[in-house]
Amino acid sequence: MVSPAPIPSVIRFGAFELDAASGELRKSGISLKIQPQPFRVLTLLVEQPGQIVSREEIRRCLWGDNTFVDFELGINFCVKQIRAALADDAEKPRYIQTLPRRGYRFIGTVATPDAEKPAASKAAPTAGESADAFAGNGGGDPSSHSIHVLPPHLPATQTATGPKWRFGALIIALPVLAILIAATIFYFRGKPKAAQQDTVVLADFTNTTGDAVFDDTLRQGLAVQLEQSPYLHIVSEEQIQQTLPLMGQPADSRLTSQIALQLCRRTNSTAVLQGSIASIGSQYVLGLQLVNCATGESIAEEQVTAESKGQVLGALASAATKARTKLGESRDTLERFNAPIEQVTTPSLPALQAYSLGRARIRNDDDLAAVPFLQRAIELDPNFAMAHASLGLIYMGTGNEKPGVENMQKGYELRSRVSERERLYIESHYYDVVLVDLEKTRQTYELWEQIYPQDEVPHSNLGGSIYPWLGQYEKGLGELHRELELNPTKKAANAQQVNEYLALNRFDEARSAAQQALAKYPDYDRLRLSLYDLGFLQNDLEAMKQQVVWSTGKPGVEAGMLDQEANTAAYFGRMGEAREFSRRAIASAQHSGTMESAADYESSQAFREALVGNLAESLTGATEGLKLSGDRYAPLRNAMALVRSRESANALEVADQSAKEFPDDTIVQRIWLPMIHAQAALNLNDPSKAIEILQVSTPYELGTSRPYTFMPSLCTAYLRGEAFLAANRGSEAAGEFQKILDHRGIVKNDLIGALAHLELARVYAMQGDSVKARAAYQDFLTLWKDADPDVPILSAAKSEYTKLK
Repeated sequence: MVSPAPIPSVIRFGAFELDAASGELRKSGISLKIQPQPFRVLTLLVEQPGQIVSREEIRRCLWGDNTFVDFELGINFCVKQIRAALADDAEKPRYIQTLPRRGYRFIGTVATPDAEKPAASKAAPTAGESADAFAGNGGGDPSSHSIHVLPPHLPATQTATGPKWRFGALIIALPVLAILIAATIFYFRGKPKAAQQDTVVLADFTNTTGDAVFDDTLRQGLAVQLEQSPYLHIVSEEQIQQTLPLMGQPADSRLTSQIALQLCRRTNSTAVLQGSIASIGSQYVLGLQLVNCATGESIAEEQVTAESKGQVLGALASAATKARTKLGESRDTLERFNAPIEQVTTPSLPALQAYSLGRARIRNDDDLAAVPFLQRAIELDPNFAMAHASLGLIYMGTGNEKPGVENMQKGYELRSRVSERERLYIESHYYDVVLVDLEKTRQTYELWEQIYPQDEVPHSNLGGSIYPWLGQYEKGLGELHRELELNPTKKAANAQQVNEYLALNRFDEARSAAQQALAKYPDYDRLRLSLYDLGFLQNDLEAMKQQVVWSTGKPGVEAGMLDQEANTAAYFGRMGEAREFSRRAIASAQHSGTMESAADYESSQAFREALVGNLAESLTGATEGLKLSGDRYAPLRNAMALVRSRESANALEVADQSAKEFPDDTIVQRIWLPMIHAQAALNLNDPSKAIEILQVSTPYELGTSRPYTFMPSLCTAYLRGEAFLAANRGSEAAGEFQKILDHRGIVKNDLIGALAHLELARVYAMQGDSVKARAAYQDFLTLWKDADPDVPILSAAKSEYTKLK
């Protein structure tokens, strides 16, 4: 009798190699991440190319005949992971074909291997070791809960059906819920690594106690407890609000069990976690139920009892820990990322209720309405660190820096009393908006991202602000794209993509992103400011006008758009028009109560006047601007206007004060202060010193903070170019001015974008290159063809051009 041909240990198809002995899937020799169960299913399919493999056969392969589980979602998960690893498309498959109601078929071409050389086999993990490596061994006392879930049991001696070479070394005992929901649950060793993961929708609690203190509060508390886990991804409130209208529901609908289930399916999530609370005498009974999103069937249920109202949050925290265990999380992460209730958010139910109501206002983009609720939460619990941090961020974001810093500082001081995620939240935002230490902020967000790879916040802030401030736009886009993978409805990320494509001079991609974002969020002010920039860069006056018309009469938004119009007018030399737009921007900001924005617009106009040589207007504007209560950068912009107006002593006094007040602020220390001191050196005819001073600014000068205005993008390069020109170092001066012209998407309508043409002309004239000099002068004079005739820098340019002829 002829023996069957031996099955090779390595099977090749396309660029892939499946190594059954080592449990590896490789592409072009590079090992790909694939979990054990999906690997076994892939092996089963590849070993039978062209043949239909039923779901029942896959079930027996994974769980055998003696384990009773709801296996449908587990199989779906495995196939999903296989397709992700192979970059295969379910609609147009190259490898894995779905045959509805029948199973799956491998349709790729399996290469005929050469004769395999004998190789030492690797030791196979035991069933227990494999289970621990994949799902963890979370413990706890089950007697305190009533848990209704079928426990897995797959003895170490049991083998699945099929050839031993294929499965014997890979049998793994998995908790039921790990199969059903934990797409990224794996053993935590060292720092967690990003993994593909399905998401969970938290439904609103059913409250039959008649006590309103539990309304919304328990859901908020449960979310905070579950968010301690590095592996659970809870569907965000923003995504919920964006998705509900697509379902024909109001954005503020309560998430009943039925609506939550529909939402779960709409967001391609895996399960709904719904809770309830009822009272029995003085006791409270909390229930948690996990529901399979695809089938609507209950996966697991738990009940905990609290002896009194004061113990409800503690009972909820205990239930959350059990839920994390049943979701397959390892004992290691439960020990490291499971702060006790008194350290997470607040142990006070009324304080948590006030905080929850405040967060609801924030989610509705009504930050100011959240203030009294957050203040009430702090009154009820003065040690409520997250309430201090949230309140501080609102103040900072609405131009009230002093109370913002005070609350952020308080939250930072209380950070030892919070969970790991809350600590990262508080520290990163403190470094970000209070210290403005860009390196510390970057490091903290990146650490947060490593520990909580499924959390949107670090991706959002790295992509939306930190990397752009550092001039690292490709990295920024990468973070935004990752954020949108987690939450496609994130409007800030959709809008910010436009700015970062602009900064990279990728205008077509910016326009495409803008059109898509505008269709979704037509009333988003940050997007409208970006559309104005795009219109300017593409010489589309009608597009710019549309944004101005849209903003008219909208408090806060109107002022920012008027300042944009002032920038544009100054760019083309229409300084009288720029002054009028600036005056209107200041009045609009004052009318809407954003006094710090008004101070910023005043200082911006003074700086523009200084750049074009209107020194009297600049001096007046800067002096008046210093009297206004602005943010920390407005005085420095005024100081820059003063020093260019030859008022070095007053400017340096302002600079010294800022240096003492903000010793950690990267933008103060590395951009504004070097510019002021360098200009003072130029005033003393010491260009070499100015060049030396400005060296510290080089790593940051490509940064931009649009739609904000506190970072003067590439102004340090402009000033450095002036210093090189004064030092007769023409080629280096030309390089600085050309840098400005090459980065139109960063400079946008800032005045230095026009003046760089003139300065480049002066460099060429100094070098004796009259042809290039004439061309550069003509470029500038063309831009300024409608400029006010009495602007000093224009008069000088015309005189220089005439002499050149």
